Amino acid sequence: MISSGQVFMSPSILNANFDDLENEIAKVSSVSDFLHLDIMDNKFVPNFTFSMARASEIISFSKLPVDAHLMIEDPDNLGPKYAQFGCHSVTFHLEAVKDAKKTIENIKSNGSKVGIAIKPKTEFSAVADLVEHIDLLLIMTVEPGFGGQAFMQDQMSKVKIAREHIDKCSAPQPLLQVDGGISEYTIETAAQSGANCFVAGSAVFKSNDPAQMLIRLRQLALDKIKS
Repeated sequence: MISSGQVFMSPSILNANFDDLENEIAKVSSVSDFLHLDIMDNKFVPNFTFSMARASEIISFSKLPVDAHLMIEDPDNLGPKYAQFGCHSVTFHLEAVKDAKKTIENIKSNGSKVGIAIKPKTEFSAVADLVEHIDLLLIMTVEPGFGGQAFMQDQMSKVKIAREHIDKCSAPQPLLQVDGGISEYTIETAAQSGANCFVAGSAVFKSNDPAQMLIRLRQLALDKIKS
Protein backbone atom coordinates (compact mmCIF):
# COMPACT_ATOMS: atom_id res chain seq x y z
CA MET A 1 0.00 0.00 0.00
CA ILE A 2 1.29 3.49 -0.83
CA SER A 3 1.60 5.14 2.57
CA SER A 4 1.64 8.74 1.36
CA GLY A 5 -1.51 8.40 -0.71
CA GLN A 6 0.08 10.69 -3.27
CA VAL A 7 -0.50 10.35 -6.99
CA PHE A 8 1.60 11.82 -9.80
CA MET A 9 0.24 12.46 -13.29
CA SER A 10 2.53 12.60 -16.31
CA PRO A 11 0.66 13.19 -19.59
CA SER A 12 2.38 11.88 -22.69
CA ILE A 13 2.38 14.08 -25.77
CA LEU A 14 2.74 11.07 -28.07
CA ASN A 15 -0.88 11.57 -29.15
CA ALA A 16 -0.90 15.35 -28.95
CA ASN A 17 -0.79 17.65 -31.97
CA PHE A 18 2.92 17.74 -32.84
CA ASP A 19 2.40 20.94 -34.84
CA ASP A 20 1.14 22.85 -31.80
CA LEU A 21 2.94 21.28 -28.87
CA GLU A 22 3.46 24.46 -26.87
CA ASN A 23 -0.31 25.00 -26.65
CA GLU A 24 -1.00 21.30 -26.17
CA ILE A 25 1.32 21.25 -23.15
CA ALA A 26 -0.22 24.45 -21.82
CA LYS A 27 -3.63 22.75 -21.75
CA VAL A 28 -2.46 20.33 -19.06
CA SER A 29 0.22 22.30 -17.24
CA SER A 30 -1.95 23.39 -14.31
CA VAL A 31 -3.17 19.87 -13.50
CA SER A 32 -0.07 17.73 -14.13
CA ASP A 33 3.10 16.95 -12.21
CA PHE A 34 5.37 16.09 -15.12
CA LEU A 35 5.41 15.99 -18.91
CA HIS A 36 6.21 12.57 -20.37
CA LEU A 37 8.38 13.03 -23.45
CA ASP A 38 8.62 9.85 -25.54
CA ILE A 39 11.89 9.72 -27.47
CA MET A 40 11.93 6.99 -30.12
CA ASP A 41 14.72 6.40 -32.61
CA ASN A 42 13.17 3.86 -35.01
CA LYS A 43 15.88 1.42 -33.93
CA PHE A 44 15.14 0.27 -30.38
CA VAL A 45 11.45 0.59 -31.25
CA PRO A 46 9.88 0.70 -34.74
CA ASN A 47 8.85 4.34 -34.57
CA PHE A 48 10.44 7.80 -34.57
CA THR A 49 9.24 10.80 -32.61
CA PHE A 50 11.68 13.64 -31.91
CA SER A 51 15.25 14.48 -32.83
CA MET A 52 17.54 15.62 -30.04
CA ALA A 53 17.25 19.18 -31.32
CA ARG A 54 13.45 19.10 -31.23
CA ALA A 55 13.46 17.43 -27.83
CA SER A 56 15.67 20.21 -26.52
CA GLU A 57 13.18 22.81 -27.80
CA ILE A 58 10.26 21.03 -26.11
CA ILE A 59 12.13 20.81 -22.83
CA SER A 60 12.91 24.52 -23.00
CA PHE A 61 9.33 25.70 -23.55
CA SER A 62 7.52 23.12 -21.41
CA LYS A 63 5.88 24.65 -18.36
CA LEU A 64 6.05 21.22 -16.76
CA PRO A 65 9.12 19.35 -15.52
CA VAL A 66 10.03 16.93 -18.30
CA ASP A 67 10.59 13.20 -17.86
CA ALA A 68 12.28 11.99 -21.03
CA HIS A 69 11.46 8.35 -21.73
CA LEU A 70 14.28 7.16 -23.94
CA MET A 71 13.20 4.31 -26.20
CA ILE A 72 16.51 4.44 -28.02
CA GLU A 73 19.71 2.57 -28.63
CA ASP A 74 22.81 3.68 -26.70
CA PRO A 75 21.25 5.40 -23.67
CA ASP A 76 24.67 5.07 -22.04
CA ASN A 77 25.98 7.94 -24.17
CA LEU A 78 22.77 9.77 -25.06
CA GLY A 79 21.01 9.70 -21.68
CA PRO A 80 23.34 12.26 -20.05
CA LYS A 81 22.80 14.62 -23.00
CA TYR A 82 19.07 14.77 -22.23
CA ALA A 83 19.99 15.59 -18.65
CA GLN A 84 22.12 18.46 -19.98
CA PHE A 85 19.09 19.76 -21.89
CA GLY A 86 17.39 20.38 -18.56
CA CYS A 87 15.15 17.34 -18.10
CA HIS A 88 13.74 16.86 -14.62
CA SER A 89 14.34 13.14 -15.08
CA VAL A 90 15.69 10.82 -17.73
CA THR A 91 14.34 7.28 -18.00
CA PHE A 92 16.21 4.69 -20.05
CA HIS A 93 15.35 1.09 -20.92
CA LEU A 94 17.13 -1.69 -19.10
CA GLU A 95 17.03 -3.72 -22.30
CA ALA A 96 19.08 -1.11 -24.18
CA VAL A 97 21.71 -0.09 -21.64
CA LYS A 98 25.20 -1.57 -21.52
CA ASP A 99 26.28 -0.38 -18.05
CA ALA A 100 23.23 0.57 -16.02
CA LYS A 101 25.02 1.75 -12.87
CA LYS A 102 27.43 3.94 -14.79
CA THR A 103 24.60 5.44 -16.85
CA ILE A 104 22.62 6.16 -13.68
CA GLU A 105 25.64 7.98 -12.26
CA ASN A 106 26.28 9.93 -15.47
CA ILE A 107 22.68 11.11 -15.75
CA LYS A 108 22.60 12.19 -12.12
CA SER A 109 25.93 13.99 -12.42
CA ASN A 110 24.43 16.05 -15.25
CA GLY A 111 21.64 17.31 -13.04
CA SER A 112 18.66 15.01 -13.65
CA LYS A 113 16.84 12.41 -11.68
CA VAL A 114 16.98 9.00 -13.27
CA GLY A 115 14.51 6.25 -14.08
CA ILE A 116 14.68 2.77 -15.54
CA ALA A 117 11.97 1.31 -17.78
CA ILE A 118 11.31 -2.36 -18.40
CA LYS A 119 9.33 -3.95 -21.24
CA PRO A 120 6.44 -6.35 -20.60
CA LYS A 121 8.60 -9.44 -21.18
CA THR A 122 11.32 -8.27 -18.77
CA GLU A 123 10.91 -9.65 -15.26
CA PHE A 124 11.18 -7.38 -12.24
CA SER A 125 14.06 -9.49 -10.96
CA ALA A 126 16.22 -8.12 -13.79
CA VAL A 127 16.04 -4.61 -12.33
CA ALA A 128 15.58 -5.35 -8.62
CA ASP A 129 19.20 -4.67 -7.63
CA LEU A 130 19.10 -1.23 -9.28
CA VAL A 131 15.90 0.09 -7.73
CA GLU A 132 17.59 1.60 -4.68
CA HIS A 133 19.80 3.69 -6.99
CA ILE A 134 17.05 5.32 -9.07
CA ASP A 135 14.25 7.85 -8.65
CA LEU A 136 11.63 6.16 -10.84
CA LEU A 137 10.83 2.66 -12.03
CA LEU A 138 8.69 2.49 -15.17
CA ILE A 139 6.81 -0.72 -15.84
CA MET A 140 5.49 -0.71 -19.39
CA THR A 141 1.89 -1.86 -19.67
CA VAL A 142 2.14 -2.05 -23.47
CA GLU A 143 4.99 -2.90 -25.83
CA PRO A 144 6.89 0.39 -26.30
CA GLY A 145 6.75 2.07 -29.68
CA PHE A 146 3.23 3.28 -30.36
CA GLY A 147 0.48 5.13 -28.50
CA GLY A 148 -3.09 3.95 -28.24
CA GLN A 149 -2.37 0.31 -27.44
CA ALA A 150 -4.50 -1.79 -25.09
CA PHE A 151 -3.54 -2.00 -21.41
CA MET A 152 -1.83 -5.27 -20.50
CA GLN A 153 -3.59 -6.53 -17.40
CA ASP A 154 -1.03 -9.29 -16.91
CA GLN A 155 1.62 -6.69 -15.99
CA MET A 156 -0.15 -5.94 -12.70
CA SER A 157 1.51 -8.89 -10.99
CA LYS A 158 4.85 -7.28 -11.83
CA VAL A 159 3.64 -3.92 -10.47
CA LYS A 160 2.64 -5.62 -7.20
CA ILE A 161 6.05 -7.25 -6.86
CA ALA A 162 7.76 -3.93 -7.58
CA ARG A 163 5.60 -2.16 -4.98
CA GLU A 164 6.54 -4.70 -2.31
CA HIS A 165 10.22 -4.18 -3.13
CA ILE A 166 10.00 -0.38 -3.21
CA ASP A 167 8.17 -0.26 0.11
CA LYS A 168 11.24 -1.86 1.69
CA CYS A 169 13.57 0.80 0.25
CA SER A 170 14.77 3.65 2.42
CA ALA A 171 13.39 7.13 1.74
CA PRO A 172 13.14 8.77 -0.66
CA GLN A 173 11.58 5.81 -2.42
CA PRO A 174 11.46 5.78 -6.23
CA LEU A 175 8.17 6.48 -7.95
CA LEU A 176 6.49 3.44 -9.47
CA GLN A 177 5.26 4.51 -12.87
CA VAL A 178 3.06 2.71 -15.41
CA ASP A 179 2.82 3.65 -19.06
CA GLY A 180 0.53 2.21 -21.71
CA GLY A 181 -3.22 2.06 -22.07
CA ILE A 182 -3.83 4.14 -18.94
CA SER A 183 -7.38 5.50 -19.00
CA GLU A 184 -10.39 5.96 -16.75
CA TYR A 185 -11.06 2.25 -17.26
CA THR A 186 -7.59 0.99 -16.23
CA ILE A 187 -6.03 3.50 -13.83
CA GLU A 188 -7.83 2.11 -10.78
CA THR A 189 -6.41 -1.35 -11.43
CA ALA A 190 -2.90 0.08 -11.78
CA ALA A 191 -3.27 2.16 -8.61
CA GLN A 192 -4.62 -0.77 -6.63
CA SER A 193 -1.64 -2.82 -7.78
CA GLY A 194 0.77 -0.24 -6.36
CA ALA A 195 1.59 2.31 -9.04
CA ASN A 196 1.68 5.94 -7.92
CA CYS A 197 2.81 7.69 -11.12
CA PHE A 198 0.71 7.41 -14.26
CA VAL A 199 1.51 8.17 -17.87
CA ALA A 200 -1.61 8.83 -19.96
CA GLY A 201 -1.53 9.86 -23.60
CA SER A 202 -4.46 8.89 -25.81
CA ALA A 203 -6.97 9.13 -22.97
CA VAL A 204 -5.89 12.72 -22.32
CA PHE A 205 -5.17 14.30 -25.68
CA LYS A 206 -7.95 12.55 -27.57
CA SER A 207 -10.53 13.70 -25.00
CA ASN A 208 -12.61 16.85 -25.41
CA ASP A 209 -10.99 18.42 -22.35
CA PRO A 210 -7.47 17.15 -21.57
CA ALA A 211 -7.21 19.00 -18.26
CA GLN A 212 -10.51 17.67 -16.94
CA MET A 213 -9.57 14.15 -17.99
CA LEU A 214 -6.33 14.40 -16.02
CA ILE A 215 -8.23 15.65 -12.97
CA ARG A 216 -10.60 12.69 -13.28
CA LEU A 217 -7.77 10.19 -13.71
CA ARG A 218 -5.94 11.53 -10.66
CA GLN A 219 -9.06 11.30 -8.54
CA LEU A 220 -9.80 7.76 -9.65
CA ALA A 221 -6.29 6.70 -8.68
CA LEU A 222 -6.42 8.55 -5.35
CA ASP A 223 -9.74 7.02 -4.42
CA LYS A 224 -8.45 3.53 -5.14
CA ILE A 225 -5.22 4.05 -3.19
CA LYS A 226 -7.11 5.38 -0.17
CA SER A 227 -9.80 2.67 -0.24
